[in-house]
Amino acid sequence: MSYRKINSLIAIISIVVPLIIISLLKSVPPALEHNINLNFFPKFNATLNTGTSLCLIFGLIFIKMKRKNLHKLSMLTALLLSCIFLVSYLFYHTFKIEDTKFGGEGAIRYVYYFILLTHIVLAAIILPFVLKTFSFALITKEFEKHKKWARWTYPFWLYVSITGVLIYIFLAPYY
Repeated sequence: MSYRKINSLIAIISIVVPLIIISLLKSVPPALEHNINLNFFPKFNATLNTGTSLCLIFGLIFIKMKRKNLHKLSMLTALLLSCIFLVSYLFYHTFKIEDTKFGGEGAIRYVYYFILLTHIVLAAIILPFVLKTFSFALITKEFEKHKKWARWTYPFWLYVSITGVLIYIFLAPYY
């Protein structure tokens, strides 16, 4: 696959995914008759983010140990868990009637909103970097470029996955 095709695909995915998320968050949930209790989704999503964080950490440990196959497995699992999270998140927010509001007061409120804001911004930005980093390893086999990109992509992806769990912890009393 050519660089142009890879970059075009990454660009399309990186634009379409945030647009879908924004449109779903701004839209009115469909009025469907269902008996599905959606309350398990926040915990499920936090579990997926926890799994992603652990896979990212183990992926780093494995590559430092020169265990390339385990590194690859960990990182692909992190990507898969992130994709499952995204689908689950979109499903939950498509059918949820109202957003959960944070009820904390005082300094913790500022901490929560700082974490939330940085999480949202970095989650929106990180996708093309994750995809590009993976493309260097899996498609073009340019491992030096993969390594250079991963030095920047990894800490931001890890931050997004960990703060996703923290946001759940902050909001858990209000679900």
